[in-house]
Amino acid sequence: MSTTTCPACGAGDIRIFHEQLGVPVNSCLLLDDRETAQAFPRGDLVLGFCRACGFISNTAFDPVRSEYSSRYEETQGFSPRFRAFSQELARTWVERHGLQGRSVLEIGCGKGEFLVDMVEAGAGSGIGIDPSFRADRMDSAAAQRIQFIADFYSDAYAHLGADAVVCRHTLEHLPAVADFVALVRRSIGDRTTTVLFELPDVARVLEEVAFWDVYYEHCSYFSLGSMARLFRAQGFDVTHLDLAFGDQYLLLDAVAGAAAGTGPPRPLPGEDDMARLEAAVDHFEAEYPRRVAALRDDLRGAAGSGRRTVIWGAGSKGVSYLTTLALENEIEVAVDINPHKQGMYMAGTGQRIVGPEFLAEYRPDLVVAMNDIYLDEIRAELDRVGVAPELVGA
Repeated sequence: MSTTTCPACGAGDIRIFHEQLGVPVNSCLLLDDRETAQAFPRGDLVLGFCRACGFISNTAFDPVRSEYSSRYEETQGFSPRFRAFSQELARTWVERHGLQGRSVLEIGCGKGEFLVDMVEAGAGSGIGIDPSFRADRMDSAAAQRIQFIADFYSDAYAHLGADAVVCRHTLEHLPAVADFVALVRRSIGDRTTTVLFELPDVARVLEEVAFWDVYYEHCSYFSLGSMARLFRAQGFDVTHLDLAFGDQYLLLDAVAGAAAGTGPPRPLPGEDDMARLEAAVDHFEAEYPRRVAALRDDLRGAAGSGRRTVIWGAGSKGVSYLTTLALENEIEVAVDINPHKQGMYMAGTGQRIVGPEFLAEYRPDLVVAMNDIYLDEIRAELDRVGVAPELVGA
């Protein structure tokens, strides 16, 4: 299947600028053996840029092919750096929107960590909805004030009212983005409700040619402007836009219900980005082949000279990095601090996932971090296990 109109605004002026065929359709599923991982189902990436609103989507995406279930291991909660960011964001949102003692509904709550952070930061109660939720992974006392539902959000849950609706790193997994935001708006009705979304920033991905941030599960890609335009078009007043986590993430605050629609849309800093996006698309399209070829040559050269290389980060970025560069024998293992991933295998290329302790005996010469923001944390782990390889960002 393919999309010829923009899923965000409905326009038909879609420019195809990137194609990558045969990529794994899931990156975060736990796979028990190398053979299963290497034979994992594949689909195509055909990225289209909407010249009308700036939204970018995988026009070849088939939602039937992606699985979200209890074996989907997406959490970043084992990272101290990420946990600190999550807890600070929860405090900021609770304080900014006066959510002390009030209710929060989180759509796409994953394993529930952020909803716990919201309650621990002062929110009174919560409801979390996500098909990958695992009750056996929840051990916080705050969970006693939270109802978790292991399901996809839909009209069936439109009756669940809350003072705030939170949705972090979920919208980029959905192809029909306008329909989903309209569902959230429709569910709120006349209630005055704060809406808080967090998404990856596609402008950074394009400008840095960070191809490892492009993968099948992410079928929808936003900038500050395209995100704000979508929410305004669906009846929200966008009140705050920001970048966070080393400018990797977009944050949107909006309001709906009785408090919305009292005045004309008020453009915020960062929204006027169409020229920047078009230039970024041009840049990614031109530089992608050179970037991939250079990195592949470097890593194959390292392997050819006897240097042992590992990647650090066995999630979606790692799967995309290894698949795009077609690296199997050149890199034998992927490191991840999430104990639930250790002993499993990477979709597509089949590397075994190991914990940091494995490196004490393996003695790598080069560690490639899938996210630069974790470099200090990774170096501390390398020091802890007594190895001193060269450490670089992807």
